[in-house]
Amino acid sequence: MLKIWGRRNSQNVQKAMWLIGELGLAHERVDVGGKFGGLETDEFRAMNPHGRIPVIKDGDTVVWESQAVLRYLAATYSVGRFWPESPAGRAPIDGWMDWSQSTLQPAFLNGIFQGYFRTPEAQRNWPAINRAVENCGHLMLLLERQLENKMFLLGDELTLADIPIACNFYRYFEIDVPKPELPNVTAYYERLKARPAYAEHVMVSFEELRGVAAAR
Repeated sequence: MLKIWGRRNSQNVQKAMWLIGELGLAHERVDVGGKFGGLETDEFRAMNPHGRIPVIKDGDTVVWESQAVLRYLAATYSVGRFWPESPAGRAPIDGWMDWSQSTLQPAFLNGIFQGYFRTPEAQRNWPAINRAVENCGHLMLLLERQLENKMFLLGDELTLADIPIACNFYRYFEIDVPKPELPNVTAYYERLKARPAYAEHVMVSFEELRGVAAAR
């Protein structure tokens, strides 16, 4: 059985769990990281020398880093459904996945989620937070244009491009910061919320993380 290590309220773990849910894979999840600890043990470091979550083990195969986990699961279990078999088909998906990892997620998680939500009010760096809010607004407007006349990021079907990007949405829309008008993004988000796997694995309370030090 597929085994995954990572706490339920980790956004990177949620990426993997959302896809596991979409694929209907039998699995066991083990709570590690954050308040659960366990990332420094010899056993865990033998699987991931970087000591970060998520990590999956599928038979004898161990995979770490959330984007690598997504690609492995899609290639192994979806037969091209979420990640095409051809390099040309994969290219636009990979581009959006990398954009999410290099641009959107750092802007939101570091700037808003860590800088605002996870930082006690008296310690907040408001100029930095305001810059992050503005930056995230620009990135969301880019997605707003991309989603025009589309059900999902690249067309009528959910792909791996959607997963790392839309895993940011639950927190982004729940946190009380200024946001631009985003009718296409909002409609897209409503469609995602109707998917059982998204509702179960991404729409997870993060309240216990408010005003506490970041954890891996």
